[in-house]
Amino acid sequence: MPRRMKGPRPRPDPNATLYVLKVALAGDKRIWRRIAIRSDQTLEDLHAAIFRAFDRFDEHLYSFYLPPPGARGRAALRDAVEYTSPFMLEEADPFGGAPVHDAGITAIGSLGLAAPRTLRYLFDFGDSWWHDITVEQTDGTPGPGKYPRVIEKHGASPPQYPDSEEDEEDEP
Repeated sequence: MPRRMKGPRPRPDPNATLYVLKVALAGDKRIWRRIAIRSDQTLEDLHAAIFRAFDRFDEHLYSFYLPPPGARGRAALRDAVEYTSPFMLEEADPFGGAPVHDAGITAIGSLGLAAPRTLRYLFDFGDSWWHDITVEQTDGTPGPGKYPRVIEKHGASPPQYPDSEEDEEDEP
């Protein structure tokens, strides 16, 4: 997976804690993955884990949205702080919108997350794969091995590109 960052990656922290996040497809909450990630890893690391956990193969742009606590409905997204793919930051926003932060250098532990806080994740701005991420734990102790890691799966991953009716009409 390509990686291009605007700033330095967070350094590994010997005192890092373990976060456990439940990542569910917004369109079908029965399909979810539980992911363990260290507090010193980035949102880009989380994106890569979600990408693999849902069996995706074709890379696209993405953003995480951290709404204010208690925000609901449209206000939750409208007032959210956005952390996006480093590729999105290569050009200035032509509309002069709200500041957008680099997911490639934003450590999970820097977000001030606590259970049961929820954030949103959008993968592929064209096909709009929305996910709801629920913080389940922030104070675990990382064990040996590589993180982030999927620790539980529920439901089969839908195909990244579902067959459209147009494709079916073209078949003989």
